[in-house]
Formats: sequence, C-alpha cells, structure tokens
Amino acid sequence: MWSLETLGRVRLSRHFYMRDFLYSEIGNFHEIQNIPDDPDLAIACGRAFCETLLDPLEETFGRIAVRSGYRSPRLNAFGNERGLNCARNDYPLECHIWDRGRGAARVAGASIVIPWFADRHAEGRDWRDLAWWLHDHLDYSEIWFFPKLCAFNIAWRPVPQRRIDSYIAPRGCLLRPGAAPGETLPQRRARYRDFPPFRGVAYPG
Repeated sequence: MWSLETLGRVRLSRHFYMRDFLYSEIGNFHEIQNIPDDPDLAIACGRAFCETLLDPLEETFGRIAVRSGYRSPRLNAFGNERGLNCARNDYPLECHIWDRGRGAARVAGASIVIPWFADRHAEGRDWRDLAWWLHDHLDYSEIWFFPKLCAFNIAWRPVPQRRIDSYIAPRGCLLRPGAAPGETLPQRRARYRDFPPFRGVAYPG
C-alpha cells in the first residue's frame, strides 16, 4: 500500500526522486491531489525517463529545473478542461501522465528548464542550438520548446519517435519522426561547440 510520503521518497535515478515531479501549481491552487492511479507503473516509467534523459542533462549542464512533471489523469483532465496548458489525456503526445500506457505505449516526460542555456537564450541564443545538441546526445522521443525561459517538454518512450517542435520562432516542426535532420552533423556540432562536454555517466549497478 503506497502512501504519498513513501511515494515521494522513491529514488528514480542517481539525481532524482519521485517527489521532484509531484508538485503541481494547478493541484495546489485547486486542491486536487496529484497521486498516480498506478504508482508502480508511474515509478517504472519515471525511472526510465530520468536515467535515460534527465541524469545526463544534469551531469552535463548542472541543475535541471522541473517546471511540470508527473500529472495524475484527474489533474491533467482538469487542467485541459479549463485551458491551463494541459493536453487532452488521450492526446498521443501527452507525456505527463506516466501511468496511462502499457508495453510500447508507456511514456514519461516533463517540462524542464536548463538554467545554463536559459541565460544564453535570454541574450539571443538560438533554441535550435540546444535542440540539435539534444538530438545528437540523447535517446529522446519528443521535444517541444516554449518561449518562457526556453523551457521544453522532453519525453521518453520505449520506442522513441524522435520528433522536435517549437513555439519559439522559427515556430513549427524542426524534425519529424523518421526524417533526416535538415542540417548535417558538422553543421549541428558547430552550433553547440561551446557547450559543456557531454557527461552521461554510466554508473555500476
């Protein structure tokens, strides 16, 4: 039997605990509990998400800020119905409900900010520099960029789609599933040559 306190203490990866993803401004303001219907599934998907995507980001860029992490089906539906920047629960690219799919339909994601890059973006740095770095270094499924703080949704799936979209100009789809990047590898590397060295560390079990 899971308690909220026990759930929050679950360690998902070297750098992240479940508690890091349970805070919700919508839930707090509207008094809706943000608790998984299936904690075991949420933990399993969250663990794959953190180990595959967030740990390498934190080890490379320093602290990663989670803007919106896990959302329960009830909380996400509430946010969608009231226009609070939540996609429909059944939207194929919705990544915040970590306990909604089985097998290949499993998904976990979060909206995050990399403060190191947010500072540079505020000074005019192109969001595509970070997008291509993510593409060349991480096994992501989908990425969506947003104007405020250059935050982005990043999602894990067992079978990644490899799709990148943005609401920052130039808006639209940068990379469609199955498509080749519109820039060569040398062109992409030139964009992020001043980034910190990649430090996706593989730790012994």
